[in-house]
Amino acid sequence: MRRSFDLAGTSLRVLVVDDNRNAAEAMASYLSFENMECRVAFGGLEAIAIGTAWAPHVILMDISMPECNGYEATFALRQDQRTCGMVIVAFTALNNDGDVRKHIVDHSFDGYCQKGQPPSKLVALVMSFVQ
Repeated sequence: MRRSFDLAGTSLRVLVVDDNRNAAEAMASYLSFENMECRVAFGGLEAIAIGTAWAPHVILMDISMPECNGYEATFALRQDQRTCGMVIVAFTALNNDGDVRKHIVDHSFDGYCQKGQPPSKLVALVMSFVQ
């Protein structure tokens, strides 16, 4: 299912989730220069809490995190009626081989971007969900 959203005159809200605080804050800073309103979560449990309370349009979800990984957080967000329609993009250092691709599809991610790519590629992917 391809999710999308209409900004309807509001700023694009993006939640950046990564257990690496520096990486999360750096990405959120970059995206803010692209006129996106950003918040950060430093793990899956925090992503669920902020996602539910703040209702971002897009969540950029790291996969490999302690306690509650990106797969588990995405599953929880998809089970909640308040968050099930959000766009969730796997933003991970894991490469897009067959196993990763299968897990991303099986866990209801809407897209994939490997860390280390030019940030413009991630911005273009995020913007592809705007109607």
